[in-house]
Parts: sequence; structure tokens; C-alpha cells
Amino acid sequence: MPEEAPSLWKEGWYRFAHQCASPNFGPRPAGALIDLVVLHSISLPPGQYGTSHVAELFTNRLDWEAHPYFKSIEGLQVSAHFFITRQGDLWQFVSCKDRAWHAGVSAYRGRSNCNDDSIGIELEGLEGDTFAPAQYETLQSLIPALSTHYPVRHIAGHEHIAPGRKEDPGPGLRWDLLRKSLGFSDACYPPSTRKQPG
Repeated sequence: MPEEAPSLWKEGWYRFAHQCASPNFGPRPAGALIDLVVLHSISLPPGQYGTSHVAELFTNRLDWEAHPYFKSIEGLQVSAHFFITRQGDLWQFVSCKDRAWHAGVSAYRGRSNCNDDSIGIELEGLEGDTFAPAQYETLQSLIPALSTHYPVRHIAGHEHIAPGRKEDPGPGLRWDLLRKSLGFSDACYPPSTRKQPG
């Protein structure tokens, strides 16, 4: 008999992601329905790509003296479940079973505290800037993989769950590309993103 294919998921870790465990997480509330994917953008220092600083931030190893900007975020303890580099490389920092610290004060689809029941995906980029084709390709495989394991019904940006406080990933994200490739209904996306062509 042929060997059974390895599972895509093990204890909330995705088989095709590089693992780099963050200490910045906690338990989800009992009965949390993990039905929201939140897209973010991040680069450290802002606008500089290809550094190791995002991973260092998420694992509490960032040297606050290494760049003047880092002093403004000194002591910050954050994480996301996933990080996608400009080359499309996928890193995972927190098991999807756990609550990553990516959303902050937030509310969406009638619920507050979006960290409780969402999966956070950081795209290497700058809010308002465009994203690389390789990043869309990785998103187009990751989100369907998530939806086979979790009841994903909503996909939103940080700007949609924390309006007025956050602006990422911003207008440079091609929501129309995601709609075409993912096949989710329009109701899955924030109303403002449905105005894009496509």
C-alpha cells in the first residue's frame, strides 16, 4: 500500500512553513471559532526589506539600539501566526491553535478582541505600498490550506478591524487578485475592498 501523505497540520503548525516559535502568544478562549484571517504589513526598519528584524521582533530578540526607529517600539511584545517575505517564503511563529498578539484593540463581524478568534498573516511590506507576486502566490496557497482546517469565513486587513488606529496593509494590497484566486464569496471581504476592479 502507498504511504499516507503527511498531514498539512500538526498541533496548529503548517507543514509548508518554516517554524520560528515566538513566546508572544496565549491560549484562545474556550470555544473560540477561528473564522477570521487578518492581513497585515510590516517591515523593519519601515520600508527596508530582507532583514531579519521582523523575526527578531516576534521572538523578543530585536536589538533596540540597532536602528533609531527601534527605540520608538522598544519593549513591544507582538507576534503573528505567519509572515510572508517579499520572495514568498512562509514563516510561522505561533501555532494556529494559540492566540497570537497581532490585532490589538479591535472589532469585526460583531465581535471584539479579534486576537481571540483570528489568524494573523504579516506581509513584508509598507502600508500603502504594493506587494510582490510571490507573496500573493503564497497567500493563495496558505489561505485555502487554513480553510480546510479552520472555519474561515472572513478575510480582512488590520485597517478594517482597527479603523482609525491602523492603516495596514493599505491600498497597495490587490484584494481583487485574492477574490479571483481564492473563490470565497464577496461577503467574506470588507465592503470597501469590493470596490476594486475584478
